[in-house]
Amino acid sequence: MAGRRTAVALAVAVALTGGLAACDGSGSGGPGPAATSSSASPTDGSKSADRSPHGVMVSVAQGLLSTRRAKLSYQETSTLAGHSDTESGDGVLFWAPRTVMQLQRTVDGVSSQLIVLDTVSYQGGDAATAARLGGRHWEKSAEVTGPDGRTETPFAELIDQLNPQVAVAGAAGAADLRLLGEEKLGDNTVQHYQASVSVADYVAAQQSLLTANRQQQLTTTLSKGGVGTIGLDLWLNDHDQLVKLERSGQGGQGGFDETVLYSDYGGAFSVQAPAESDTQDAGH
Repeated sequence: MAGRRTAVALAVAVALTGGLAACDGSGSGGPGPAATSSSASPTDGSKSADRSPHGVMVSVAQGLLSTRRAKLSYQETSTLAGHSDTESGDGVLFWAPRTVMQLQRTVDGVSSQLIVLDTVSYQGGDAATAARLGGRHWEKSAEVTGPDGRTETPFAELIDQLNPQVAVAGAAGAADLRLLGEEKLGDNTVQHYQASVSVADYVAAQQSLLTANRQQQLTTTLSKGGVGTIGLDLWLNDHDQLVKLERSGQGGQGGFDETVLYSDYGGAFSVQAPAESDTQDAGH
């Protein structure tokens, strides 16, 4: 079984080849002021011939490499040392060829907008930000170079939590991945898969997708509160697309529960940088 799981994890890694370039925030060839998709990318109409749970994850990974983007909405509750935090949001995420994200986000009851364009981010877009910045509505982050010499992607921890490639790679690395059966999700029929995987194995499955620095950040995020094992539930539509993800973990000092819904894979989305005249550099 271990050899089979390793082979499948390798197949998923091959399917996700190119993800590292999309997620490393290297800065070269980035989206500049805007990232636009004028038409939907075609999905691979052929499913994997291997319909075992791990074989299906290979098919899902291949589709994600083709579609490159989706709409999403998410909710998260985390507890650490008796203190609870909540976060939710909805928007769009591009995971290739560069990382681009736009969210309407609420953290502990405070709402604002977030735009990430590869190596820079913009926060605000509301009256409260304009009041704080003396009239400008957006605060622009400075580019930051990580310990590996690469220009970092802002909000990488959040992006890696929302990126469906990361969840699928993690599921493929789980020895006990299994199909629970067919269910209804809204008006659609979906297949429900479930797995449990250690934080270490979940992160190890990202080696072809995330830089070493991003893997370390992901380890820190997932293991807060002493979490050692993650529960994963994945719902797939009849195109082998991930439409719902639940991820959870519980440790001695806290834990987390996350739900992410995905739709409109390969849709015609456009993410624009705010007007320069309406932005202010962070720290100024």
